[in-house]
Amino acid sequence: MKTTALIMAGGRGERFWPRSRKSLPKQFLSLTGDGRTMIQLTIERILPIVAMEDIFIATNRDYKALVKKQLPELPEENILCEPIGRNTAPCIGLGAVHIAHKYEDALMMVLPSDHLIKYNSMFVKVLKEACRIAEENMNLVTIGITPDYPETGYGYIKFNPSICKGQAFAVDRFVEKPSLEVAKEYLETEEYLWNSGMFVWKTSSILKNMELFMKDTYMGLQKIQTAIGTEEETQVLETEFAAFPSQSVDYGIMEKAESIYTIPGTFGWDDVGSWLAVERIRKTNELGNVVNGNVITINSKNCIIEGSKKLIAAVGLDDLIVVDSEDATLICEKRSAGDIKKVLENLKICNREEYI
Repeated sequence: MKTTALIMAGGRGERFWPRSRKSLPKQFLSLTGDGRTMIQLTIERILPIVAMEDIFIATNRDYKALVKKQLPELPEENILCEPIGRNTAPCIGLGAVHIAHKYEDALMMVLPSDHLIKYNSMFVKVLKEACRIAEENMNLVTIGITPDYPETGYGYIKFNPSICKGQAFAVDRFVEKPSLEVAKEYLETEEYLWNSGMFVWKTSSILKNMELFMKDTYMGLQKIQTAIGTEEETQVLETEFAAFPSQSVDYGIMEKAESIYTIPGTFGWDDVGSWLAVERIRKTNELGNVVNGNVITINSKNCIIEGSKKLIAAVGLDDLIVVDSEDATLICEKRSAGDIKKVLENLKICNREEYI
């Protein structure tokens, strides 16, 4: 069976402001210091198991030119432009009907465009196993991440260790982001994984589950599929996609479907959710600082400092995030990194769109 991939690349990366902007969000930035952007790295790591012509990118239509520029070998018809953001379920549905239109049925890997993987060969092995399991019957496979600390910022997957299929375990339930106390309990049981948002299934399997659990969305997707390649395609997509409820695939499908399996992953995954991730993906110096750009530090420690052209002189700083861009500078305590999105909310209220 043909193996395909849908890369979800429509996010705004707001917690990486001011480098990540509406016009150039996080997935199109290089954060690893090697010049390759996050979406380029995402594509590169799956090429051992899926051909470029079988990779589809779902993104905001404003980002089509960015996708074409950064992935010039990708067929233009594989860039699926969402007319409006509607969360992951409609995004995945759009990818599924395009793949089904091309191949009738195929294996479909669903991957975010803004994650980093440290051990690519181990990741590919997990994907291959997920494809093998997903090809059987109507199995839906999700890749979980074996937790090594009690993280409160991720959803979790509770699996049943006594029911397995190859390297995968049957999923008992999906749970929301827990409190610290609950996260510690999850860690101790060794029966919970972080929900990475990576999935593998056949297009027929996911569309059948959408028909069962998201009937209205499914009907709209069928209209979109029928219109692919016709003069009405753009208009049908505009009309139907805008009518879809904004719903995650976890809530719309995964919490209700049967035959769900998860494969624990230990391949150095990072969702790069905020500036704090920079400490995990880049080396710190002897004082715990991560420094990039035109920066000097004096008596400063445990800081993340991203400079641009002008000099940043950091004196006596501790546990701060400092990010300088051409038109905006962020100064933030590390413990408040989750509040960076509030800056953007304030800018929207003040109609200062040029900084978003």
